[in-house]
Amino acid sequence: MKYFIFLSLFLAINITLNPRLWAKVEPPNYDFSVDQFLPYMPGKNISDLIKKLKPKVISSDKSFITYQFYIEHIRYRFVLLVQTSQGVVTDFHARLPQYFLHDIYHQSLINRFGKQDIYKKTEESAIYIWKNKNNIAHTYSGTCTITCFPIFYSAAIVKHNYGASFKSILKKQLESEN
Repeated sequence: MKYFIFLSLFLAINITLNPRLWAKVEPPNYDFSVDQFLPYMPGKNISDLIKKLKPKVISSDKSFITYQFYIEHIRYRFVLLVQTSQGVVTDFHARLPQYFLHDIYHQSLINRFGKQDIYKKTEESAIYIWKNKNNIAHTYSGTCTITCFPIFYSAAIVKHNYGASFKSILKKQLESEN
């Protein structure tokens, strides 16, 4: 009996005093910042980034080139599609990792751009649209199953002189689904 009490007391003390059990749990996108998209924002010249990072060309026509870049960090790596015209970004589209937390990502967009202009929820998925923030339309989508997570984030130039032939990556994707 003494042995059982001693063993129980020993285990209780070791468990409560073990600093590993007090470890802070950080979500995978805790250190992610919307600032990582700033070099790729519509209107930015990315000729230097193209020379430096040598992205893959996804598609090309007379007026527009779409590149595949990667946003990467210790905890994540995801594709960023960037469409350009004469070295200037017209729009981009990123399929975000599902292990990012929706609440944190959506709040970071609100902190950056203010409250969204349009919110539309269908079943467990939602879309958030900022119509015109400094001549850029931002579109974000998230969904919930057991937890909530982001699906994509996209930004496109609003007023431009690219003519009727300009279609954002997001619009092209939506048309290809129909």
